[in-house]
Amino acid sequence: MQAAHIGGVRLHSAPIQLIDYSAEWPALFAREAERVRATLGPRVLMLEHVGSTSVPGLVAKPIIDMILAVADSADEPAYVPAMETAGYVLQIREPEWHQHRLFKGPDTDINLHVYSFGCPEMDKMLMFRDWLRSNDADRELYERAKRELAKQTWKYVQNYADAKTSVVEEIIARARAARDHG
Repeated sequence: MQAAHIGGVRLHSAPIQLIDYSAEWPALFAREAERVRATLGPRVLMLEHVGSTSVPGLVAKPIIDMILAVADSADEPAYVPAMETAGYVLQIREPEWHQHRLFKGPDTDINLHVYSFGCPEMDKMLMFRDWLRSNDADRELYERAKRELAKQTWKYVQNYADAKTSVVEEIIARARAARDHG
């Protein structure tokens, strides 16, 4: 975790603050998406709102998660300088995990995840989002898990995210089975 974080990992050492769904979240995504598209132009091959703030009715940390597909996320000179000029800050570089990069926004609390176009991780994130949007039982299961885990004190926010893995994988398995047999 330390090696991937540019400038070091921030300690959290607290419970996770979840808030009720806000109708403002899609508008915040739209504003950021417009800014990213204006910054990168045709280098944006896909840009989507993901994570809990993209699922109406779901509690979330008030951070807008976005996925951006570029031709090659490992080719940082092709997009990082433009993003930094626009005020985005590259915070995570994970070449060993899907060539993932993560930017924080200039004025809105976002996690802009960057992958190469066609990366299977993006498909997984979109399938999870779409399933939660349409499946009340799994959305409620995920919310219960999030609320229970959020009560604990977490040294790093990533530890909270990692603790949700088993329920996320369980839900993705159902979503994938429904897609494959639907």
